[in-house]
Amino acid sequence: MPVLTDPQRLQLLKLLQDEPQVSQRDLAQAMGVSLGKANYCLKALMDKGLVKFGNFRKNPDKRQYAYLLTPAGMEEKTRITMAFLRRKVAEYEALEKEIEALRGDLNSARSSSALPAERQSGRQ
Repeated sequence: MPVLTDPQRLQLLKLLQDEPQVSQRDLAQAMGVSLGKANYCLKALMDKGLVKFGNFRKNPDKRQYAYLLTPAGMEEKTRITMAFLRRKVAEYEALEKEIEALRGDLNSARSSSALPAERQSGRQ
């Protein structure tokens, strides 16, 4: 069974919120997954009560279907977004520290490599 990761779940919920009448084929293409996985993911979201699917037009053709986020789906999207943001901010802060440490190492290396050259030029 395919597993839906939090980033994929967030992407799927965003896509459905932005374009509720998207086809499963277009959804699969936008997510970069197979049509079968897109179908599986949609069914999983519907089983959890995060998305509802139905005919939302009084059209005799009955081809106007949409995927709508339920209140629980909106809460899940917000929860995942907050967790994603916290994780990315932590990664960003860790990268900032690593960059500063690398800059410090470079500055130390430049200072120590410049020192012998100055000593040599002072001796001549």
